[in-house]
Amino acid sequence: MEGVLKSWAVPKGPSLDPADKRLSMQVEDHPVSYFDFEGTIPEGNYGAGTVMVWDVGTWEPLSPETIDGKYVPGTEAEAAAMLKKGDLKFRLHGKRLNGDFALVHMKARRPGSKGNEWLMIKKHDEYETPGFDIEKYDTSVLSKKTMGQIAGDEDSAEWTSSKKASRGRLKADWLADTVAKLDKKKPKKQVVESSHKPSEKPRERENQERTGKNGSKSSAASTSSFIKDLDGAVKRPMPSAIRPMLASISEKPFDDSNWVFEIKWDGYRAVSFIENGSSRLVSRNQNDLTPRYPELRDLPKHVKAQNAILDGEVVVLDEQGRSSFSLMQQRTGIRTHGRQAAPRHDLPILYYVFDLIYLDGYDLRRVTLEDRKRVLKEILNAGEMVRYSDHYPGEQGKALFEVAKQKGLEGILAKKRNSCYEERRTSEWLKIKITQTVDCVVGGYTDPEGTRQYFGSLVLGLYDEHKKLIHVGQAGTGFNHATLKQIHTALKEIESNKNPFASPVDAKRVHWVKPVRVAEVKFSEWTHETDEGGLKLRAPVFMGLREDKNPEECTLAGQVDVAAHT
Repeated sequence: MEGVLKSWAVPKGPSLDPADKRLSMQVEDHPVSYFDFEGTIPEGNYGAGTVMVWDVGTWEPLSPETIDGKYVPGTEAEAAAMLKKGDLKFRLHGKRLNGDFALVHMKARRPGSKGNEWLMIKKHDEYETPGFDIEKYDTSVLSKKTMGQIAGDEDSAEWTSSKKASRGRLKADWLADTVAKLDKKKPKKQVVESSHKPSEKPRERENQERTGKNGSKSSAASTSSFIKDLDGAVKRPMPSAIRPMLASISEKPFDDSNWVFEIKWDGYRAVSFIENGSSRLVSRNQNDLTPRYPELRDLPKHVKAQNAILDGEVVVLDEQGRSSFSLMQQRTGIRTHGRQAAPRHDLPILYYVFDLIYLDGYDLRRVTLEDRKRVLKEILNAGEMVRYSDHYPGEQGKALFEVAKQKGLEGILAKKRNSCYEERRTSEWLKIKITQTVDCVVGGYTDPEGTRQYFGSLVLGLYDEHKKLIHVGQAGTGFNHATLKQIHTALKEIESNKNPFASPVDAKRVHWVKPVRVAEVKFSEWTHETDEGGLKLRAPVFMGLREDKNPEECTLAGQVDVAAHT
């Protein structure tokens, strides 16, 4: 089309089951010569990894106008118009995929979204296959080899992309602009500075760092000589485990000179242990992340110390330099039906480091945040894989929040300048999240668990354009005892034996109700990787029942365009 291969990445693979709505990420156009390429793309190139030709064949556009209810072949001009509109209908003639499909552009804009998210949907025809299992087809249609065999074949072809892999600019344009604006309002004094200065003179320290390589004894000596003089630093053996410090929730941004503010990165929390040239990454739940992110095996080269414990976030950035949790899930491999999906190694990770817990024999947990961050910045050599997570003065909390809101970020963090590192959730650190709201139809409720009374969560849905109620998640928080009782009483009056949802409901012990009540919920984003392929609310919180809105007004329109899939 238009002389190139229009391309989408489908993390779960295509399906012949019309019930599956596969997330498809539109990627760069590929040259036509890429059509039958099978082999490896070297690291450093866009799409690095192993490539298999899973299916081959031809395609033809379908006219958006049907004849007797059936789609007929269209023109390339119609295809270009449909692509621009965000609803491309086409017919495949392949060895594995046949029949009519649609690629539908998603209209939702979640934090970190690049606007390249589509849904690939099989239309009802003679080729539809309910329960289609793509895992049965794990070999190339050309070579009959598996991905592992292609990757291990020394004779495999190699492709060099004209586009190099992106790791996000050191500071994306939006972040650089923010820094420039906020810097103008900063006091000339450094925001984070210690009441204790290094014991040696600046030139002496500079010479020591120049002569000692990362992890060398001279570098370690240069740090320990002033770390020991910091208030709260305690000389003791390196801890083998750390429970990361967690932030409490704050509803509104604020300005306060006793605090500093950071961008809230949307990825996976990781505490790194660096010991004598090797590194180990641990999750907040004490799971070993080291094998998951082999790129970070060179982390010790970026730290001027023999031994250290760092705290940070592993993220995947989009092309605007914003962390994307959806891309992070694809990079890691999303669990579906209890199984691990194939990780997308072509999505490069970054480790944003924001705290220093231990350094060359000294425990820094009782040292103030401003001192820990100052030392962290001195010992960290930023690179393609590792970044220092910067901060902004307390007088600019509201301004940073507004920028984060405009740029579609998850939120910001507020941290007290004099806070110590506590291995628990604390009000010394606050997360201020940017949330969205949506009005949903209440289609049922679940049984309560534990000590809760009345019900567990509300089962929520939105209507598609065919007036079918689509399940979008459950809200189990945002209630108090009084509202639990009040809502339970109201729902008991409209209980029904009929399931009002047209799509599968991933919930246990559900009591159905007539779809006549509307609930307003706040949520952080739409997530697209569900077992049944549909949209789901991430972190929904109940805000109240809407007496002023009809259930029929609660639609997916504006959230995602799902027109004409069936």
